[in-house]
Order: sequence, then structure tokens, then C-alpha cells
Amino acid sequence: MKRKFLLIIVLAFVQNFSAQSIVDALRYSTDGLHGTARFSGMSGAFGALGGDMSAIQLNPASSAVFLNSTASVTLSLNDKKNETNYFNTFNRNYNSDLSFNQAGVVFVFDNFETDAFWRKFTLGLNFDVKKNLDDGYFASGQSTNSLDNYFLGYAQGVRFNLLELQSGETISSLYQFLGENYGFGAQQAFLGYQSYIIDPVDFDNPNNTQYTSNVAPGIYNQEYGFSSSGYNAKATLNIGMQIKDNLYLGANFNSHIIEYRESTFFYEQNTNADSPINEIGFRNNLGVLGDGFSAQFGFISRPTDFFRVGVTYDTPAWYSITEETTQRITTVRTEDNQQITTSVRPNIINLYETYTLKTPGKITGSVAYLFGADGLISLDYSYRDYSNIRFRPSGIAAFNTENRKISNSLKAASFIRIGGEYRIDHLSLRGGLQFEESPYNDTDMMGDLKGFSLGFGYSFGSFRLDMAYARTEQQRRHQFYTNSAFTNTTSIKSTENFVALTANFGF
Repeated sequence: MKRKFLLIIVLAFVQNFSAQSIVDALRYSTDGLHGTARFSGMSGAFGALGGDMSAIQLNPASSAVFLNSTASVTLSLNDKKNETNYFNTFNRNYNSDLSFNQAGVVFVFDNFETDAFWRKFTLGLNFDVKKNLDDGYFASGQSTNSLDNYFLGYAQGVRFNLLELQSGETISSLYQFLGENYGFGAQQAFLGYQSYIIDPVDFDNPNNTQYTSNVAPGIYNQEYGFSSSGYNAKATLNIGMQIKDNLYLGANFNSHIIEYRESTFFYEQNTNADSPINEIGFRNNLGVLGDGFSAQFGFISRPTDFFRVGVTYDTPAWYSITEETTQRITTVRTEDNQQITTSVRPNIINLYETYTLKTPGKITGSVAYLFGADGLISLDYSYRDYSNIRFRPSGIAAFNTENRKISNSLKAASFIRIGGEYRIDHLSLRGGLQFEESPYNDTDMMGDLKGFSLGFGYSFGSFRLDMAYARTEQQRRHQFYTNSAFTNTTSIKSTENFVALTANFGF
């Protein structure tokens, strides 16, 4: 039978609202090492070099380094391994995605006038996937902390008469009413009560605001599955100019696109003595659509034939984001020596009001040394203060609370990328290293990212083919349900392998 969903609008700013978190903020504020194969093969150390389509995304003055009009397209393979440790139980998951992650073109307009102030004008269009959001992992283990705390935490303080079905009400209609009038927290309390996980302390008092659990203390076998898909991409309009022989200027005007879907499932089972509830299955789905705008300004200077310096400023990005969620819960309880299964499926889509996310700006300084026609070495250093991330509107209490958490939990982070290239006739060999400092004050929440890259390219004249391999590793700790009384976490070690193949066409 086809399931029918009701589309509703839930006021995103009512009491107990809990959708956005630091995890969401960082998801859209961090970049991956994706782009053309030449860019990736040198770990993205291109801020003082230019002459590459993805280098334009790093320093907009890069387009003015091109000698001829050029187009490129990149096919990439993302392969990610997640290793989880949940109470000393280890699991491993693999996720792969094959896609076209870059396409762009730069048009070069030369000024042939003798002793002209400007030598070259460039106009570019480029599309880059900033971050591939396809991911997934599985965690399992035994805990002494039950999922009942999630529902108890939201239920305390909620009047009992709000959670009971009244005459003519259905699960769907009451879930919708609570969302529209009392918010996310009341909906979670409702799910907990209707699935028999929690009960009021005083059944006879409709104004009761205290609740107790039907899950007895003991050991709980728990499993958590996470899967996501989507991307954070950037479409860029670039303008560049070469001044005299040794100065390149550029600006980017970026349109950002977010498409993200996430599904989680938590399963808990126990055989604890005198526990009415023996099994819980809790599913949550999230859908996100967003768009945004940012700009970049940069220059590359060539004080000598062999030395180059670059500086870039990235403005903050301002995103407008809309989210929708669905939920359902199933429990198995023992009653009169019989096992009874209860499934609560509101069949409601919670559509939240659009909110604004401001991600932090970034400053990048770059130097490069060229060994004539034989090769080069390049170094980039970037600085970004993640504590400046902000949810808006700023006058909303829920957003102000989350913004304070961001200011207290996140910090400024440094990025270092080193890359080199060695040329043998038409063949180019490349390699690089990268290091990204954790954005958290507590590095146990997310460690530093480290990686390396290798690559090569072969020039056929006006056509060049490049290939690269990049590998990064990072450890983090993930709390299953943020902003809740259920604080269980799992540690995750992520290893990402990125392979890119780029075709470059000069014309």
C-alpha cells in the first residue's frame, strides 16, 4: 500500500526546537580535496601558481596565468572507509562514488598593444564539488546507557495531556499539532510515550510534567547505522587580469549549492530483569536543500622569473537552508507474559522554516619556486576561524544557544599544503602533502586531517591528460543524537581515497 505523507510547516523557532547543531555547521563549512587531477596530485598547493581550473577556486588570479583559452572536465572516484569503535566493538564500512566533479572553461583575451598596462584579460566559468557528502558507517556494542534517556530528556517539563490522544485525534494529527505549536522536543516526548518507552509519574494528573522509563537498568545491546548522500558544490564566475609582466589579479563570484540526505537507525535490545521494554528501533530521515553566495579576491606576483607569491581572501559564505525530517519508532514489550510490538509512524514530513548559515571566511598565503622548465615546488598556508560560524536569525533563542556552543567549542584552524611537479619532456610527475588542523578545541571530537597525493600528466600539445591519487585520514567522535540527554558516542577513523582523471583542452 502506498504511504501518504502530510506536508506540514513547523515553526523553526518555538521552544525545544532542536534541528541545527555544530555538526551541521561544520558539514557545510569544510572543504574536501577535490578538483582537477593536477590540482589534487599536488595536494591543492596552487595559490601562487595558477594555470589550472581548480586553482581558480583557490586563488581567482590563477585564471590570468593561462596562456591560452582552456577547458577541462574531471571524472573522480571517491572511496571512503570508516572504522568504528563503540564500547570496544569494532566495525568497518566502505562507501564509493563515481562522478564528474569538475568542469570549467577560461577564455583568454590578449592585449597586443605595445607597452600596454594590462596584458591580458580572462573570463572563466567553473563548477567544482567542494565536498562529497556520500558517507556511511555502522556501530555496535554493549552499553549501560539506554536510548530511553533520549525521550526522557525531552519529556521532562511537557504536560501529560499533550501526549495523550484525545477524541478524534490520530497519531499523525497530534504529532503534527505538537510540532506546529510546541516544537521538536514535544514530538520526541510524544514518540516516547506512544511507544511505551516512558510513562508519566502521575497518570491521573493531566498537568503532570515528570516521566519515568519502562526500560529497566542493565546492559543494552545497541546498533547504530548511518548513511548519507549528496554534495556541497560551487559554481564560479571568474574575472582575471595580467598587469604588466609580473602581476595577476582576479575575483570570483560563487554560487553555492547544497543537496544532502541522511538516514539513521538505532536498535536496542535487552534481557534485563523486570524490563517491560525489550527492544527499540528508532529511525530518523533528514533532507537538506540550500543555496548561498560568496566571493574571493586574490593576486599572484612574480618578482623574479623563478619566484611567485600569492594571497587570497575568501569572504564568508551565506547559505539559505531548508530542512525536512521524518521519524518512526517501533518497540517490543512484555505484557502479561506476551510480547507486543508497537509501531508509531506519524507519516508526517516536518518542513522547517528556512534559516541562514554564515560560514567563516579564509585567508591564504602562497609561495612557489620554479626550477625553470624542469619543475616547481609550492607551499600554501590558510587560516580559518570556525568559531565565527553563525546561525541566523540572531534574535532567536535556539540559534543563540547554538551559536554560543560554536564559539566555545570551535576555534581557528590552520591548513598547510605542499606540492611539487617534475617534468620530463611531455611527462609531468607530481606529489604533495596536506595537513588541516582540527576545528575543535577538544581534538577528541575531531582530530587533525593528514594526507598525501601522487599524480602524473602527459601533454599532447593542445590536449593534456592528468591523473591523480590522494589519500587522507582523520579521526572523530560522533554523538548519535546531538542536543539530547542520550550522550552515547562512537569513535570513527575515516580514510578517504580520491582518484581523479582530467582532460584539458586548449583552444
